[in-house]
Amino acid sequence: MASDWSDPRPMSPHLQVWRWHATMASSILHRATGIANYIGAVAISVWIILLAFGAEGWVGFLFEGWMAWVTRFGLILLTYCISYHWLNGLRHLVWDFGKGYDPAGSNLRSYLIIIAAVIPTALLWLNLGA
Repeated sequence: MASDWSDPRPMSPHLQVWRWHATMASSILHRATGIANYIGAVAISVWIILLAFGAEGWVGFLFEGWMAWVTRFGLILLTYCISYHWLNGLRHLVWDFGKGYDPAGSNLRSYLIIIAAVIPTALLWLNLGA
C-alpha cells in the first residue's frame, strides 16, 4: 500500500509522548561545552607555545583593534563553558550516588545550573576589567 501524506497517524508513537525539557537541554549543552572546552584548551595551548617561542607578533593581532573584542568575547564564552561544564559535572556526580533523578527537581536543577554558570564567569571578568 502506498504511503498517503494526509494520513493523520504519526510516523512514530514517540512523537506523541516526547516533549522538550530542561534536562535534555542541559545534556546537549553539557556535550557542547565539553567540545568547546577541548577547542579552547587547544587554542590556549597553541597561544602559550607561540609566546614561548617568541612569536608575540603572530598572536599580537588577537589583542589589537577590533580583534581584541572578538578575542575577549571568545575568552568570556570559554569561561562560561568551563563554569557550566564543571557545575553540570557536579550534578552528574550526585546522579552517580543515585540521587536527583526526580523529573521536576532535575529540570529545576538544569535551569539553575545554566543560569548559575553566569556567576563565576561574571565575577572573573568583572574583576579582570577593574
